[in-house]
Amino acid sequence: MDDIALIFIELGIAIIGLAILAHLAGRWGFSAIPLYLLAGLAFGNGGILPLQFSEDFVHVGAEIGVLLLLFMLGLEYSGGELGANLRSGLPAGLVDFLLNFPPGLLLGWWLGWPPLAAVLLGGVTYISSSGVIAKVLSELGRMNKPETPSIISILVLEDLAMAVYLPLVAVLLIGQSALQAAVSILVALVTVGLILFIAVRYGKRLSALFSHQSDEVILFAVFGLVLLVAGITQRIQISAAIGAFLVGIAVSDSVAERTHKLLGPVRDLFAAIFFLFFGLQIDPASLPPVLLLAVGLGLVTALTKVLTGWWAARRAKTDSLAAFRAGTALVARGEFSIVIAGLGAGAGIEPQLGALSAAYVLFLAILGPILARFVEPLFRTITKSSS
Repeated sequence: MDDIALIFIELGIAIIGLAILAHLAGRWGFSAIPLYLLAGLAFGNGGILPLQFSEDFVHVGAEIGVLLLLFMLGLEYSGGELGANLRSGLPAGLVDFLLNFPPGLLLGWWLGWPPLAAVLLGGVTYISSSGVIAKVLSELGRMNKPETPSIISILVLEDLAMAVYLPLVAVLLIGQSALQAAVSILVALVTVGLILFIAVRYGKRLSALFSHQSDEVILFAVFGLVLLVAGITQRIQISAAIGAFLVGIAVSDSVAERTHKLLGPVRDLFAAIFFLFFGLQIDPASLPPVLLLAVGLGLVTALTKVLTGWWAARRAKTDSLAAFRAGTALVARGEFSIVIAGLGAGAGIEPQLGALSAAYVLFLAILGPILARFVEPLFRTITKSSS
């Protein structure tokens, strides 16, 4: 009983702390995400004042936060819009891979790491954080900006690439056969295709099933569906987040509007817990030995992501400001990068991989939202001074 009381007290303190940080961020006019991350770093194991949270509870809350961020992002788009964006975004997805996978791969090779460890670091530098980016777009009111479809298509293509990459890497780490890898990848891609087909073809019928006068019924039904589909996709080694995103695509019309109002506050709570938990996972003592490498790699790959987003948005006929907004939005790395590094650290193939990845992700998870917030005033200042 005393343990439960202590957990309640610590969680209460943490959530009140998040409220204070959100208030400060609002007063200072930028994203609260970096503050949440730094708070997690300060109060996790090895931090200034470690708090003994119920790890399972906070972890589940953090995962729900990511799901709700991506679900709410999916609500902004129809299935037809997503399909069109993916078809037109394939070249941008290829550019994204060619610009952002090699820096990690080459650094691992330069450091003399085993080939598989270098491939894992390439994955860490390649994939942006859907959770961080969705939160930043929401905070800055950019869900309906002209560059946002380009951002979404890149994120979805990255998640689809992970449906191939993660099973393949997992097979290589545990030494399974190529046939098992091929079966895992095929199952993953077929499942994503099936969910996408249902979302595009039967989204309106699905929404009609959930339509009800009671907000309570809609909340439970839609939230339950998000968790169900996310669990199924996670079970077959696809990102649970992409499952949640596709459910958001499927929900339409008045149900989407009511769901947005009902789940908005819940999303904000669990999203904040996600960023706090992300910081809690990182031991500050592991960062100094790899900090310079992580910052150098972060600066290089921040630039390559800006170039990726800029090229994709300009190809979609947006103006220069929108293109730079797209580029800076893609800078943040996060949950997927940590998962990839965790695979390698668990297998013990390279001692430095976990610490370097953690420092790299933390740096870009903080830098990304700051760049996204200040890109507009910086762009206007540069434009004004050059004219």
